[in-house]
Amino acid sequence: MKTVIIHGQSHIGSTCHVARILADKISGETTEFFLPKDFGEFCCGCVRCFTESETKCPHYDKLAEITQAIDEADVIILASPVYVYHATGAMKAFLDHYGYRWMVHRPDERMFHKQGVCISTAAGGGMKSTNRDMSDSLFFWGVAKIYKFGIGVAAIDWSKVPERKKQRIKKETDSIAKRIRQRQGSVKPGLKTRGFFWIMHLMQKNGWNEADMRYWKEKGWTGKARPWKKR
Repeated sequence: MKTVIIHGQSHIGSTCHVARILADKISGETTEFFLPKDFGEFCCGCVRCFTESETKCPHYDKLAEITQAIDEADVIILASPVYVYHATGAMKAFLDHYGYRWMVHRPDERMFHKQGVCISTAAGGGMKSTNRDMSDSLFFWGVAKIYKFGIGVAAIDWSKVPERKKQRIKKETDSIAKRIRQRQGSVKPGLKTRGFFWIMHLMQKNGWNEADMRYWKEKGWTGKARPWKKR
């Protein structure tokens, strides 16, 4: 199984440790990227990814390695510490570049067979809203199964995280990893994802964006074909 971790920071903190613990339990090959070290550009709002092609994005080449790793992975882990009750700016800037992959535009069919995990930590609170920042993108990409794990570690350094917190992390990551392994190879999107896709399928029959409509028609999605079904 292939796992890719996108870290929303460049330092090795509690969030990084939790993500690595989970990846190790999933087992297989793991690829990691650290933001903004591995990608630190802001979307410039040119909208060419929407109206023409993602290849027209001025940062397309800089993103290529990460995009390839995401596409090849079976499991996508997005990990961010809580910054003022939300994901880091680096994580947000990174996710902004994949707006064209949302179901309302041109989702990649491989996403509908993947599993994703959102991980966040803080000394105090804000994990729910931080995980929501990241899970929104996973959902609208079409990722079939999404797990969330947030924990207040009551420390600003991993070495100072209380043992009872580490035991909870162990228990939770054991559970998530087990479910991921059990679903591998047979995961399919739930009713919410299928329902949203159906709405987009109707919209793309006579949409406003020629690039999106052409893409959906080429995939057969404006007809009976679906990305989670074999043709």
